[in-house]
Order: sequence, then C-alpha cells, then structure tokens
Amino acid sequence: MRFPQTFIDDLRRQSDIVRIIQDYVTLKKAGVNWVARCPFHKETKPSFSVNPAKEIFYCFGCQKGGSVFNFVMEIERVTFPEAIKIVAEKSGVPLPKMIEDSRFEARKRESDQVIELNQWALQLWEDQLQSKAATSVRQYLKQRGLTDETAKTFHLGFAPDSWEALSTHLRQKGATQEQLERSGLVVKKEEGGSYDRFRGRLMFPVFDAQGKPIAFGGRTLDPEGDPKYLNSPETTAYTKGRHLYGLNLTRDEIRRQGFSILVEGYLDLIVPYQYGVKNMVASLGTALTPEQVKLVARFARKVVVNYDGDRAGVQAAKRAIETLLAEDIEVKVLVLPDNADPDDFIRKYGVTEYQQRRSKAQPQIQFVIDQALRDRNLHNPADKAAAVEETLPFVRAVRGRIQRREYFDIAMDALRVQPDQRGELWHRTRGASADSTTVQQVVIRPLKPTVAEERILELLLGSEELRKIVLPRLETSDYEGLATAPLFRAIAKLNEDESEINFDSLSAETADNPAVGELLARLMLADGIENFDEALTQADSCVDALRLMKLDRQIDELSSEFAEAERAGEAERRDQLSLQLLELAKQRASFLPAAQVSKQVN
Repeated sequence: MRFPQTFIDDLRRQSDIVRIIQDYVTLKKAGVNWVARCPFHKETKPSFSVNPAKEIFYCFGCQKGGSVFNFVMEIERVTFPEAIKIVAEKSGVPLPKMIEDSRFEARKRESDQVIELNQWALQLWEDQLQSKAATSVRQYLKQRGLTDETAKTFHLGFAPDSWEALSTHLRQKGATQEQLERSGLVVKKEEGGSYDRFRGRLMFPVFDAQGKPIAFGGRTLDPEGDPKYLNSPETTAYTKGRHLYGLNLTRDEIRRQGFSILVEGYLDLIVPYQYGVKNMVASLGTALTPEQVKLVARFARKVVVNYDGDRAGVQAAKRAIETLLAEDIEVKVLVLPDNADPDDFIRKYGVTEYQQRRSKAQPQIQFVIDQALRDRNLHNPADKAAAVEETLPFVRAVRGRIQRREYFDIAMDALRVQPDQRGELWHRTRGASADSTTVQQVVIRPLKPTVAEERILELLLGSEELRKIVLPRLETSDYEGLATAPLFRAIAKLNEDESEINFDSLSAETADNPAVGELLARLMLADGIENFDEALTQADSCVDALRLMKLDRQIDELSSEFAEAERAGEAERRDQLSLQLLELAKQRASFLPAAQVSKQVN
C-alpha cells in the first residue's frame, strides 16, 4: 500500500516548510530565505537555508537538501511514508486511503517475513552463546578483549554445530519450508529439503540503519574451517553492497562528529566501539559501493578510511577512495604501523593513541602518492611513469575542478614531473583517462646529450693521459641521470679494471642500450687532441657544466619538496628546505663567470 502521488504533490504544496522545520530548528529571516545553524552537522555560523517560495532547504556546509519530506526523513530517521504522515499531521491535512500496489506489497510482506525469521534466529543464537557448547567461542571473545556488555550490544551469538537445530526452532515458531528457503538461513538440498546454512560458528548479525536484522556473518573458529567467514545470501530484506555494518549504532555519533571512520571487518568496528570510538562503519568485507557511500553521506560527508595496512588492505583502500571521491566525499586515510588493524592497535596501544593518529590521517592524495612511490625510484623514467599512471585516476576522480587542479599540482610536485610535461598530463586528466602508453610517451621522453656531455666524452676517448687526470675528478653523481650515464660508467669501469678502452670494449659494456651505441660511434670519429693544455681546460669546463646541471636538477627537486611542505603547512620542513635551496643557489653561483654573477646579483 502507498499514498496516491496526487496527494503527496498537494501536501508538498500545502505544507509550510518554514513552520515545520521551525519545530526542530530556530530559523531567522534573511532576505527571501530563512537561515539557521544546520541540525545535521556541527557548525558555528549558520549555513542552513530554507526557501519557502521554492519549498526546499539546503545546507551549504554538509550539502544536505531537498523537500520538507527529505528534512523530516533525515531529522526523524523515518521512511518516506512515515515522513508523509508526520508532515500531514503537522499541516492539519487528513490522510487519504492508501492504494494497492500488489508487487510492492508482496515484496514488503516477504521482506518482513525474512526479518522476522532473522529475529527468531538471532534470539536462538544469542541464547546459545551462553551454552556449554559455546565455551570456546566465549573464550575467543574474551581473548579478543570483548566484554559481555559489548557482545549483547552487537547481539553476537553462536550457531550450534547441527544440521537442523535452527530449522527445527523456526518450524516450531511457525515458519514454512518455503519461508525458510527464502530467508537464506538454510541451504536447499538437491534431493529436496534443506539444512542449516550456519553451523558451529560465531554469529555477527547485520542490521539496517533502522536496527532491523537483515543478514548474518558467521566466523568459524576451526583452523581447518573453510570459509573463515560465511555470509548470508541476498534476500528480499538484504542486498549486498547497500548496507554498512554498525551504522544502526553509530549514525548519531557520526552526525555529531561530522565524519565517519570506515573499516573493513566486524571486530575492526566492535572493539573500537567498546573503547569509545563510536563513529565507525564497516564495509562488510566487500569492495565499497556507491550505494554504501550514499548511505554514510546522509550522516556526514567526511570519511577517514582505516583499512589494514597490508597489500590487500592498501588496494582495498585505494578502491574505496575512488568510490568516495566520485560521490564528492572528503577523504583522509589512516594507515596504522606494522600493518595493524584498528582492533589490534587499540588493544595494544590504547584508544588515546589511536585517536591521535586518526587526527593526523593523510589527505587521500598524499596516501595515493606514497603508495605510488613504494618500491620505485623517480630517477628511473619507467618507475616515474608508472607512479604517475597510478596516481592520475585519483586526481581525475575529484569532482571539483579547483580541488582537482590542486591535487594534480601536489602529485606532479611529489613525482618530480617537469613543467613542460605537466600541461599535457593536465589536459589528459581533464578528459578521457590516459592509458599507460600515453603516460609513458609524456613522461619517458628520450634524454638528449648536452654539448658538455659529448665534448668531455670525446676528450676522454681521445686521450689516455687526459683520462688519468680527469676521471679521478669526476664523481658518479656528476653524470647519473644523464643520457650519457651508461657510457661514463663503462669508461670508469674499464679504466678501473685497467682494460683497453676502445669501440669494441665500450660496445660490450653498453650492449643493453642501443642509443648509447649510436652515440659511441659518432664520438669515436671525433678529431684527436692537438693541444693537451687546451683540452684539459675544456675538460675542466665540461665537468663544471655537468655539476651545474646536477645543481639545477637538485634545485628543481627541492623546489617541488618546498611547494609540498608549504601546502601541507609544515613550517619547520619548509624552512629547512629554504636553507638548502639557498645553499644550492650559492654553489650554483660559484660555477658562473664573474660577470654573470655580478649581473645576477645586481
């Protein structure tokens, strides 16, 4: 049964949205609108606005808005039909008879039956938790630090290790075989009949936001048991990916604090809740869905993701971040040390330490960058391209253009992407997703040898006597990162081994780099050295030029780090980087001709 749509439309027009909302919030007139402090999140200045002409409300702080029905549903936490009744009563409008909707009614009856059977199962399993058969389960809960009060709060239970204990109990309550099978509490046999789905397991009931038991998760304590967790199948009362574990208990605290903490498993939520962290929800062990995000967004639009710190947890966190960003949720990430989960961490270090670390959770973009840099070297072009490719989807997922650009700049600074490459990457970030080939084409551009590199190599290849003087002056850092680095390394190695340096030996040392082979042939054809002193002077100048280029690269990298520190408000780190940049600038000036230095200073 439902109310006629014509009545709903008329009631919306007839009801005074300002008067109804004033029953809950103190409104003040401000032009054509009425304003107040939002009842759905904490704030000091009014951002909640009601427009009677348009018959809507909206909060510019938490982005909640809609009709008078939406307001009543949110504030009273009721269903749409119940909100209609409340608005009608407050408006003095009599309710009409509800009309038939056979399909809706049939599904509603079936859903109610499933919930009723779940409630009966829940009562049985809670009672069984106190039985002798559940001794090991109670010991397990005690080992995990759970009190009896917490077990009752979350209605934990024990499913007896029996094929028909629950089925028999539910039949005695009046359930039919058809109802049992629709409930998901039993498994149908091929030859007919059924057996209990959950046997010999610690039971975690799953409630919807209104506190109705809609599904179950069962954990085996048998080391050989498989699967470790067994979950209810989908029913008319339960659809996977549309509910969040614990929300029935935590929604008020989430709204009060203005953010939620997202965890993965049952105990990741239950243990922190016992210790006072009561603004959590759990994603029920599945990848976070848009429906789950919309559900938590009804109570707060800020989320701290606190999944396990192992590889699987990190990947799950990254998938969750993309889903949250798509719904315009502000996201931070908390990774606990030693890959600990919230349950283990709080029991070991205490809730105060947990809350302190939570308050310092990383913005999602910094977490993504850190993961992209894991086991990668930015001096390696392929690694840099892979890091950029891994990061860009999380920039692209940000809905606001200004914030997307800010995150893009943060990522490009952190990944040391050159200014001339950023424009093309930003263009691709704004449009269709850039595949790996595209990113590599932009980031891994072949380096071209400079005049100084080629000249000093010509001199080193042209004179053994010059090599004896110049090579000891060269440091590995002078040429690392240059296009000619493989050739410098080959010359240094052959010289150290006292091997002959010629085309064949150098070709053998650089066989894995075809580009170096082409350059080597050209360098070997250069004219010989006619004036040794002049050649030595040129070599010294080239060494200075290499070191000047190295300083320029260091200055670019430190400048990016400086920008990161400034954005993050890390004053101490920013000041340290500023001093390092000043010192590098002085070193750079010492390589420039005196006239150039004088000109720059003036």
